[in-house]
Amino acid sequence: MIVSFDNVLTPDELATMRRQLLGADWARGISAGPQAKQVKKNLQIPEESAVLCDLRTLVMRVLNRTPEVMSAVLPFKIIPPNFNRYTVEDSHYGKHIDSTLRPLPDGSYLRTDVSATLFLSDPDEYEGGELKITDTFGEQTVKLPAGSLVTYPSGSLHEVTPVTRGERLGCYMFMQSLIRDTEKRRLLYEMDNSLRRLRTEQGEAHDELVALTGTYNNLVRMWSEC
Repeated sequence: MIVSFDNVLTPDELATMRRQLLGADWARGISAGPQAKQVKKNLQIPEESAVLCDLRTLVMRVLNRTPEVMSAVLPFKIIPPNFNRYTVEDSHYGKHIDSTLRPLPDGSYLRTDVSATLFLSDPDEYEGGELKITDTFGEQTVKLPAGSLVTYPSGSLHEVTPVTRGERLGCYMFMQSLIRDTEKRRLLYEMDNSLRRLRTEQGEAHDELVALTGTYNNLVRMWSEC
């Protein structure tokens, strides 16, 4: 399931993040498995960067206040977000599948169910740099406005095509969902979307809406892992 979310960042938040990113130090060749490193050529903010903690806190705050993202992912654990930069010199990330397990700061591991990219550059600021994702519906190309987010299955084959002009700034992260199965997660997301529309039309107290909400919660209870 590939889902995009427009304008999860406010203009002020986007400006703050871009200002910090443009003044940050960048490094090559980090945060990738042995196979992915063979096709990865971009820049990333290293762990020791002074700005990384503030940037991560802002991204997590944005996720927590965006119910649509929470509904689509149903996150159990989220790895601390990272930030990357693509330029003409460090231009691409070839076809790869994200590593299944990622270490967390406490020494435990996260199973990558859902990957996400938060776009921090507008499409007219760079050429190329499309996120291409191959799933059961074929190949999809994603290039969103700055401040928008896309989530997609971590097990899907994907790439960032070469940037040929300008630069592409972004944030990426990996999430372990309470609902491991992608199809079950999709069904719950569609059901929750319908429930939210019904709440707007009928109000919270409508008898059938209360019953359907209970069914949704019981499905989450039956399928969840935590």
